[in-house]
Amino acid sequence: MASLWTQVSQSLTVFLLIVLGYALAAFTPWAREAGKPLSTFVFNVSLPALLFTITSKPAHTTPSWKVVGAYFGGCFAVFVVGRLVAQPFTELDGAGKSLLAVGGIFSNNVLLGIPLTQAFLGPAALPAVAMVLIFNAAVLWTLATASIEYARGGALTARSLVRTAVGVTVTPLVLAILVGTCLRLFDLRTPSVIADPAELLGQSGTPLALVVLGIGLQRYGVRNGWKVSVLITAVKLVVHPLVVWLLAIALGLSTIETLAVVLMASIATGANVYLMAEKFEVLQGPVASAIVLSTTLSVVTTPLWLALVRQ
Repeated sequence: MASLWTQVSQSLTVFLLIVLGYALAAFTPWAREAGKPLSTFVFNVSLPALLFTITSKPAHTTPSWKVVGAYFGGCFAVFVVGRLVAQPFTELDGAGKSLLAVGGIFSNNVLLGIPLTQAFLGPAALPAVAMVLIFNAAVLWTLATASIEYARGGALTARSLVRTAVGVTVTPLVLAILVGTCLRLFDLRTPSVIADPAELLGQSGTPLALVVLGIGLQRYGVRNGWKVSVLITAVKLVVHPLVVWLLAIALGLSTIETLAVVLMASIATGANVYLMAEKFEVLQGPVASAIVLSTTLSVVTTPLWLALVRQ
């Protein structure tokens, strides 16, 4: 019961920030006008600062690399499933299918992952969760960017591959992760004149992203594209944790590592996906609705998945 209440309280935090953004956009003209510039700031400044801070800090424990294989192997497999599911049920173009698929694998791991891990599994699971967080944004932002850019770029050629690779690498999010990871791997200490402002900016990333999501909900409407929202939610809360669980069993992960990766996979769609929708100007309304719907339902589905794994 205590763990369930933790899930509810953490989800309530998400909802309150989304509601704040929605209310600001509904009642104040300046908030509606600030939505796009604010999302640009979050994408280019706040979240890169957060990810740089996370990836540049030294790792005190090193869990099995099988954790990465199980989680991100599941992400790639479910990404393919998401695109295939989109084909018969929607009339989306290639970019829309890619974003739908990413919505089915990109969890709200920053805001919900760590506190829910502590509540449901305890400190023993945190090293495995940290392993996922280090690679999560880099892998999934790269996957989304490459897939959408390719869908919009046409034929697969050496020039299009180079253009996609360069486009992915020079985004602030990926650059921040690459620089932070290099500092950590070479055991280099970030000067405090850089680390301290980056940490302060990073603290604003997650709450601002949720406020931006609320502004977007007011702009596009909660009912906009409900079929796509339901598909994203179904893939995220059912298919993603199932595939990750099966891969964890196949790779022989320990019980605590299996619980950790299934927990991370079972969490609702993250606000990062809405920032992708804004950046690529595709499915903004359906993605915003899917985040709200999946966050609501995950209050029940996440504890159920953990109970199944424990059995």
